[in-house]
Amino acid sequence: MKKKSKPAVLFVLAILSVLLGCEKVIDLKLDNARPQVVIYGGLSDRADNHLVTVSKTYDFTDPNRFNGVNGAKVILRNEEGAIMEYVEVSKGVYQSPKFRGQSGRKYMLDVTFEGKTYTASSTMPDKVPLDSLTFKDFSFFGTKNTYVAANFNDPKGVQNQYRYILTIKGKVQDDAVSEDRFDDGNKISNVIFYDLKDLVHGDTINVEFQCIDRNVYKYFYSLEQNAGGGGPPVAPANPPSNFNNKALGVFNAYTISKKTVIIK
Repeated sequence: MKKKSKPAVLFVLAILSVLLGCEKVIDLKLDNARPQVVIYGGLSDRADNHLVTVSKTYDFTDPNRFNGVNGAKVILRNEEGAIMEYVEVSKGVYQSPKFRGQSGRKYMLDVTFEGKTYTASSTMPDKVPLDSLTFKDFSFFGTKNTYVAANFNDPKGVQNQYRYILTIKGKVQDDAVSEDRFDDGNKISNVIFYDLKDLVHGDTINVEFQCIDRNVYKYFYSLEQNAGGGGPPVAPANPPSNFNNKALGVFNAYTISKKTVIIK
């Protein structure tokens, strides 16, 4: 085999050094988009003061914050024509009188701001209670990890969608959804894939279990996919809001049950 001459090798190394050492500052021209209205509203089957937040998006260069707006008019309606007005309790936060939502009833939320009304509807599903929380171990690449599982009985012959909000030591750590397409009528044990390895004796784990309608499921499922849930992140996109007039966010009428376990 013929060896390369030393001068040729040095020349190649010199060229690579120049190429790798070149740095070019790229000035990204990021245009500021017109602010959009963002609405989040929740209504459960518990007697409570339910909240709606109304805000605007902010420019790419602005700090991440809640950009709440004053002066919105927030009205909740049902199919029977009953109307309830929310009261602004802080900037961008609107609160209902204390009441309990009912399964099977369709609710409409109207938010009027700056001369435009944004409307969303959500039908509260029948309640499926959360039976218990258990722990499950899985091994990945030789390392054993422990996760919490939510256990419940899925009603047969009914399309159901579920949401799981995992809170550990008072902080939300995971927010996931599932559907019963392949588990209709079965006893279900859904694992929430958040590793519990850093928990110690006395730490608390809470799971809020919601039954949600189909459009709300699509919204949170899209959020989960954008974040890489169940695989690599997909190209970012706004999840499908159930509000009209191009408002972002979601209105969710849901049933709720909660369970807590303490690490022993």
